[in-house]
Amino acid sequence: MRNYIVILLVLFTGVTNIMAIEEPKYKVLKEYDEFELRSYSAYLIAETEIEANMEDAGSEAFQILFDYISGNNRSKSEIKMTAPVNVSNGDAEGVKIDMTAPVAQSTRMNSEGKFKVSFVVPSKYNIDTVPEPLDPRVTIREIPSRIVAVRKYSGTWSEENYRENEEILLDEISKTGYEIAGDPLYARYNPPFWPWFLRRNEVQVEILQTETALN
Repeated sequence: MRNYIVILLVLFTGVTNIMAIEEPKYKVLKEYDEFELRSYSAYLIAETEIEANMEDAGSEAFQILFDYISGNNRSKSEIKMTAPVNVSNGDAEGVKIDMTAPVAQSTRMNSEGKFKVSFVVPSKYNIDTVPEPLDPRVTIREIPSRIVAVRKYSGTWSEENYRENEEILLDEISKTGYEIAGDPLYARYNPPFWPWFLRRNEVQVEILQTETALN
């Protein structure tokens, strides 16, 4: 048993280099028993839309987005890159982009019956310098600064687990007097091989920037 634990620790240590190391910048404004209120700075995302059920959408979108950050992009001439260059689709200008966290997913289908899934773009890029996707299914857009109510939880990535925590968050928000500004977002911070009981998951809901939320 001791050897097994040691092996697990070695494996987990070894994968830290391929795990996300940067997250969107935020400040915790208030902490409640069931959630916390955060103020996020603006950031960019690489986003795609997937026609699938909620549990499968993230997995199907992952490869599309991972291809983009792995080199399936067209680098801007003004960017001085030090990362390895990957040749993709015959274009020798693709650049490797650092992985970030979280992988975020909409939790309600849009009018076309699709879920949106996104990666956060590293903060060293802005809308003018971020590498252009070569895959038309990938779009880049800016998420403006905002206030977000966040409930953290662990466990599997099942829709049942997510919905249970979403319900708790929405119920708790309703008790505070905050006004919700949009649909909830499902955020995952760990790779698929990470043990389910150690995973960091979140339900995030944007809050209107009222005096109640700001003070």
